[in-house]
Amino acid sequence: MTTSTHTAIEATGLTRSFGQTDALAGIDLSIARSGITAILGANGAGKTTFINCALGLLPKSGGQLSVFGGAPGSAHNRQRTGVMLQDADLPDQLSAREHLDLFASYYRDPLSVEEGLDLCALTEFSTKPYGSLSGGQKRRVQFALAVIGQPDLIFLDEPTTGLDAEARRGLWATIDNLAGQGRSIVLTTHYLEEADALADRILVFNRGRVIADGSPTEIREAVGDALIKCVTTLGAETIQRMPAVRAARLSGRYTEIISLDAAKTLTALLPADPSITDLTVSKPSLEDAFLDITKTPSQEAH
Repeated sequence: MTTSTHTAIEATGLTRSFGQTDALAGIDLSIARSGITAILGANGAGKTTFINCALGLLPKSGGQLSVFGGAPGSAHNRQRTGVMLQDADLPDQLSAREHLDLFASYYRDPLSVEEGLDLCALTEFSTKPYGSLSGGQKRRVQFALAVIGQPDLIFLDEPTTGLDAEARRGLWATIDNLAGQGRSIVLTTHYLEEADALADRILVFNRGRVIADGSPTEIREAVGDALIKCVTTLGAETIQRMPAVRAARLSGRYTEIISLDAAKTLTALLPADPSITDLTVSKPSLEDAFLDITKTPSQEAH
């Protein structure tokens, strides 16, 4: 397998099976050595399995996978990789300072403990036992351990779960700064706002495959030109047959319409229901795009 000097991760036909279940069903992708790549997908889409394979924690079932041109999980790659897993936890008795001191000793050129504490806003509670910290504080400690070694590749699996809005945005700024230093960051998140704010590139996983790949803007634009919201007596199935309509669905009292050409759709919609109210037209959000891309055939029918 030929690996570009510009990529951190290369996968070709990557599969991973658990019994009769294909968690990864033929992944083809490359991830650059700098920037932020967000991997989106519903639970069970294969996101965490892919990360575990790239870390060498799970063997692949088939295909090819390399990290910095070598085997996932090799000693060389462990020195260049930091990771924050979704379900990770740490010994309760050690403080944040002690955890950072220990993890820094694993790397050749780590940040100092003081730099790590300051970078991740941990100084205030750095001497408290880890077990006494809140859920959000624990996540910040786990993030600090992922970056203390100044790694070239950082995996962040749902990094802001449990953080309040202020702490989340603070972490976003730190992640963006690390990417600006030339590091490659692979982010999985259920917060689509987070992916939209941070990512240079989005990969959408569904049933073990990559079904969309592009910048946040490209992902949104691939869905349609406009999101039309209104209160109407017309059913979604009727609207679905109108010109340029890609999708129509009921959301509470509103009908949401994704249109490839808002003018064409509105020209048909307004005469069909003169009593229409609360009409707005906007660009589709990343959430609209995600829901459209990952919908099942049965959902399309509705």
